[in-house]
Amino acid sequence: MGAESTTNLNEPGVYAYARAPKAKSSSCRAAARDSARKVKAPAAAPSAWRPVIPLAQIALALACIAGCATARNYDDPSGPMLVGSIPSPAPARPELRVVTFNIQFARHVDRAIELLKRSGPLADADVLVLQEMDGPGTEAVARALEMNHVYVPSAVHPQSDRDFGVAILSPWPLEDTRKVLLPHRHRFRKMSRSAAAATVRAPIGAVRVVAVHLETVFGGSGNVRRNQARAVAAEEAAWTGPIVIAGDFNGTDAARELVRLGFTWLTRDVHDTAGPFDLDHIVVRGLCATRVPPAAKAADPLKASDHLPVWATLVPCVAPRDQSAGHSRAEP
Repeated sequence: MGAESTTNLNEPGVYAYARAPKAKSSSCRAAARDSARKVKAPAAAPSAWRPVIPLAQIALALACIAGCATARNYDDPSGPMLVGSIPSPAPARPELRVVTFNIQFARHVDRAIELLKRSGPLADADVLVLQEMDGPGTEAVARALEMNHVYVPSAVHPQSDRDFGVAILSPWPLEDTRKVLLPHRHRFRKMSRSAAAATVRAPIGAVRVVAVHLETVFGGSGNVRRNQARAVAAEEAAWTGPIVIAGDFNGTDAARELVRLGFTWLTRDVHDTAGPFDLDHIVVRGLCATRVPPAAKAADPLKASDHLPVWATLVPCVAPRDQSAGHSRAEP
């Protein structure tokens, strides 16, 4: 690894790993109490009585109880941001291998590294997008895989009491690295979210990459995730080249919204990436998959996370040739 540069949380040249006070939200406690009241059985219920409890109320109560502490957010659009570089790029490859992986609270980074280095579809990624990371975990993966990286924390998560954010890693140079503040906050934790963006100078050409971890179903509605997707698309609207938006979408609402905005949803048929839920996605524009199906999930025998990694291999889309006119034409 070569020398690393950092853009700092508080003062130039120093990246601070903050710890947040475990403040409790009164609105969160109230929501938990209200949900608990709704699912409480009568005191004198007969032995044959069985309460019918809506699953949504149970989930809401559990979510509130587990996550009532509020987050400490990093709402400065200029940072913090951790950027690191390696001295030389990897050998050129004819396609762009994209991998996205939510490594649950960066708890088992060592297992994730072993999984990502194993022979198979995750090895030798050109673009690696990570979620639920902290700075040390991101640096550990970057060192082990010999990759350049940019890491953007959104907040100190109240559950882990550690920085919580997304990262882009690549053996190719990363340019124009940016933090993208996303709209809305978690309805209980009041935690904000940020995306990381960078231009990857890959052998197939410059590709804009955005790493996202959108709001959870407990933290916001589908409209919240659609708004966050629109914010990402608007932020990168000036980029006319190929673009990859990848990460934990916490559902399919955002992917469907990006399709409406002209993107291709490669992971539409990739299911059960986190238990029975379709949370992890790769959405592109100006890039076409080299395989059928266009994307897939990979097994995790090491139990590195509660999510499975998802991958795709891509090349720039080539417009079909119009033989009569002698020039390329756009695909319908």
